[in-house]
Amino acid sequence: MLSASSLAIVFVCASEGMARAQDEDPAARLARLEALVMEQSRRLNEQEALLARQAELLEAQSRRIDERWRVDPHFTESAALAQGPAGPVALSGTTVLGDAGLEAWRAGQNPDVRSPIQAPPPPTLNERRLQLAAVPEEVAVLSPAGRATIDLSTEYTRSSANRLVFRGVEIVPGLQIGVIEASEADRDTFGATIAGRYGVTDRIEVDARIPYLKRNDTITTVQQRDEAVTRTINLKGDGLGDVEAGVRYQINGGEKGRPVFVAGLRVKSDTGEGPFEIPRDEFGVATRLATGSGFWGIEPSLSMLYPSDPAVIFANLSYFAHLPKDIDKTEGDIQIGRVDPGDSIGLGIGFAFALNQRFSYSLGYKHNYIRPTTTELNDITEKSDDLQVGALTFGMSYRITDRFSLNGNFEFGVTEDAPDMRFVLRVPVVF
Repeated sequence: MLSASSLAIVFVCASEGMARAQDEDPAARLARLEALVMEQSRRLNEQEALLARQAELLEAQSRRIDERWRVDPHFTESAALAQGPAGPVALSGTTVLGDAGLEAWRAGQNPDVRSPIQAPPPPTLNERRLQLAAVPEEVAVLSPAGRATIDLSTEYTRSSANRLVFRGVEIVPGLQIGVIEASEADRDTFGATIAGRYGVTDRIEVDARIPYLKRNDTITTVQQRDEAVTRTINLKGDGLGDVEAGVRYQINGGEKGRPVFVAGLRVKSDTGEGPFEIPRDEFGVATRLATGSGFWGIEPSLSMLYPSDPAVIFANLSYFAHLPKDIDKTEGDIQIGRVDPGDSIGLGIGFAFALNQRFSYSLGYKHNYIRPTTTELNDITEKSDDLQVGALTFGMSYRITDRFSLNGNFEFGVTEDAPDMRFVLRVPVVF
């Protein structure tokens, strides 16, 4: 299909040919007309190729707008048009003409298509905030410079353990002389936390957390002697937990599709009531539960975010070090000296995916290896067992407005030392 400009060119060339037809030799006139026809045929072929390439350009720009809209609901076609021409786009190595090429062709010149054309850049980390809203807090994306966020959250943790102990002698299989003791422990922990984050720059963020805990443990012990003896202990505790503060720094910008690395440093205080601060009875049994660890701690960490359309892969590596302390306290006949809580090595990995402009989810796994705790009791050093705490994680995020969103994170224990279940409900408020 010929355009108006092509018809005009043909008409002008035909008029010029008719004006010169009377003065030229027939052979020369035929050669000139053949050259003119070949030139017009070449230009028509170029125009057909141009139209096909412009169709690819429109399709590429439409796909780009769709992708931007998926990661950034505020990006619309009108916003794309307001940005002006984005320049030529390459699809699978195909070169298309920009505005300069079109003007050159219309002027009868050969357009320059030799220069390579760059594809549109991938979405930045800020444009992927919807996908990253559902990831765990320790690998969350940093706040923009000057942006503050208040994070209100509540959580529930459920742990249970059953143990059967036989103290005695087994004469033959099924015939035992001694004492059988069975115990069942159910532990419920409720928590409420207010946290704040602030972006100092685009690559530095500071945060702080103030938790409140309420704990309830029920321990039932059954001893089988001449008759069954059942004892139930119910312990409770509530109060301020350990206040935390931290800083995070984004090491690189993730250009050219590279992963983004974020280094963090967190400090935990001992503001909560520790296990050596709670009152005990004459037998050394605690009368209520602790709300804190009783020790200061520091945790360096390194997080990774790797965009891999249509998902974002995340990973986290951390080392939590407790600072030892001299308790110097006597409980009954036991003198408690220096206590060094076991340090913890943590590792987590998973991915996040945005289903639409409001809802996203994440799946992952986290594991913590907790080293043994050493305690001086009557000048004798006792060492506990190490712990393996592993859990499957599942997160969901629904953005209500530009300022409010609703996040839910689940953890399901898969090792013997892990809590059975943990659920955290968060409501971030952006200012």
